[in-house]
Amino acid sequence: MFAPNLTIQPGDTLDHFAIDGVVAASGMATVFRARDLNTGQTVAIKVPHPEIESDPALYDRFLREEEIGKKIDHPGVMKVFANPDRSQVYMVMEWIDGRLLRQILNEEKKLPVERAVQLTVRICEALEHIHEHGVVHRDLKPENIMVDGEDNIRLIDFGIAGNAGSRRLTFGNFSRNMGTPDYISPEQVRGKRGDARSDVYTLGVMLYEMLTGKVPFQGPNAFAVMNDRLVNQPEPPRNLEPAISPQLQEIVYRALEREPKNRYRSAREFAHDLLHPDEVGVTARADEANWEKRENPGRRRLLLYAGLALLPVAIFALLYLVAKSR
Repeated sequence: MFAPNLTIQPGDTLDHFAIDGVVAASGMATVFRARDLNTGQTVAIKVPHPEIESDPALYDRFLREEEIGKKIDHPGVMKVFANPDRSQVYMVMEWIDGRLLRQILNEEKKLPVERAVQLTVRICEALEHIHEHGVVHRDLKPENIMVDGEDNIRLIDFGIAGNAGSRRLTFGNFSRNMGTPDYISPEQVRGKRGDARSDVYTLGVMLYEMLTGKVPFQGPNAFAVMNDRLVNQPEPPRNLEPAISPQLQEIVYRALEREPKNRYRSAREFAHDLLHPDEVGVTARADEANWEKRENPGRRRLLLYAGLALLPVAIFALLYLVAKSR
């Protein structure tokens, strides 16, 4: 058992780590830049907030991220170092000099086609590796991609990842257990857990955004955004960025297929087409011709999908109450 979480401040020492400063903070944890006093290595230390340890779902998410980070060894995935002798709960990760893809997009809005394709290929390579090891990220988004000065990438934040080797079920609030509305796959909106093809879909959304400066589906609230992807088609990316070739647009469409069976079966297939666009056949698509026709299935259907999306939360709450009453 670990001791209760302590308040960490820059200048403190945590076991054999000297805390240099705060890098980022969220509702779950604070990330510090630190120095390993034994090796001199610079690392990132993620310390959960005290209330996280008393919340079974959120604490499980933290442990899951650590478990997967130690399991995966790939240059495109942030490493988590084993640290069995720690005095409290925290995670030691490799330090990366870089920026989040979200920061890059906020500054540049959209990226040159060549750079967007290169970044996507590198993300595909990291995804293929984790998928081969039974892990599905399930929450890909620009906020979870680190990019260094040479455009090498790291996948981060595996807190809601699906691990084929784990029996745990993690249910938090919507964004914590199912992904982010702008990037979530249609099957996850329908209440399914999602598989490797769900990550392919999400990467397709990110590629669309890198190329055009906007996400393909929009709306006034989260459920409207999710519903839009179930019934409508995105604006053809070539309308927004003429530098996109017909072949690249076709690749984007294949990644964004609503039905998983029609999508790229793997990140490897996605990357192959990006690297060999001359092999991609382009035919007339109803998606492209009819995108301006917008459908709204109405309040009843929207509420149905909202209920499906939130069903895991209700199940967890029921299980928690039953366990508490015993």
